[in-house]
Amino acid sequence: MEVTLKDIARECNVSFSTVSKALKNSSEISQKTIDLVNKTAKRMGYHTNAAARALRTNKTYSLGVIFEDITGSGLQHQYFATIFDSINVHANKAGYNITFLSHNSSQSYLAQAKYRRCDGVIIVSTNFYREDIQTLIESNIPMSMLDYKDNYNHSSVMSDNRTGIRLITENIIQNGHKKIAFIHGEESDVTKLRMTSFRQTMKKNNVEICSDYIKEAIYHDPEASFKATEMLIQEKDQPTCIIYPDDFAALGGIQALAKHGLMPGKNISIAGYDGILISSLLTPKLTTYQQDAKELGKQLVAQLLTNIEYPETFKAETVKVTGHLLSGASIVNLNNKQ
Repeated sequence: MEVTLKDIARECNVSFSTVSKALKNSSEISQKTIDLVNKTAKRMGYHTNAAARALRTNKTYSLGVIFEDITGSGLQHQYFATIFDSINVHANKAGYNITFLSHNSSQSYLAQAKYRRCDGVIIVSTNFYREDIQTLIESNIPMSMLDYKDNYNHSSVMSDNRTGIRLITENIIQNGHKKIAFIHGEESDVTKLRMTSFRQTMKKNNVEICSDYIKEAIYHDPEASFKATEMLIQEKDQPTCIIYPDDFAALGGIQALAKHGLMPGKNISIAGYDGILISSLLTPKLTTYQQDAKELGKQLVAQLLTNIEYPETFKAETVKVTGHLLSGASIVNLNNKQ
């Protein structure tokens, strides 16, 4: 006999609608109830009849995902790979599949989303100000976006970049550094937030910012950070610490430092960003800020599904996800040398 939602509701002693929402991982239901319902459904052998559900609801249960990465490291990069895995896991739990929309297609993103009949779209990384992206955002397709806010009733999931840079910069200053270099990524909303946070933290702690210590390098590009590091260490008055835009980019900086006989944690200090596994495997261990990639992916799905499933009552939200500082030995404590 086929197990129904009513059977699961009876077993869990909850309502039919609660079971339906829990299986969709709705943010309206507590995590405890979601876990109970999913565990019970699995134990009872419940299987969603996708074809019947699609006919009944006029949905395809397909979510489009947009990800553009100019360095080509994207899906191999642990931070983004973790986000995508989380998106896939939570979409699947709710009975949805994900499909990547291609920037290289002859069709626009909007045309692809319509052709594939995507119920909604998650935008992870792109140039949000490009015309084709703005056309998509202005459409009536439900969307959730990472690190970008718009004015079209779409939810945003924001990694707390302000806090991340503040914690890193404060840690460096507390270790006695005043000559701090900041290598930032290409122009974007994320970069603007990080730069603002860096400047505010330096000012709050009465540490002067040297304009020659501010350099730009593409995110997740070791070669670009290698070149930026070369410029910094050729300064007459070298910085004592360099903040990199991400851990992967820091690898290029480490190579440049090694070329000039400089060792992080010994005669120069460095910090990264993202908190990917490689940061803990370096010697010395890299000081970095670990973004909660799993939670970011989970929230991107949850916000989008709320829009798709409950359009009448949906109200766009901005969800901020905070990570935490990982202290390593890559920061020299100058207080001990005074």
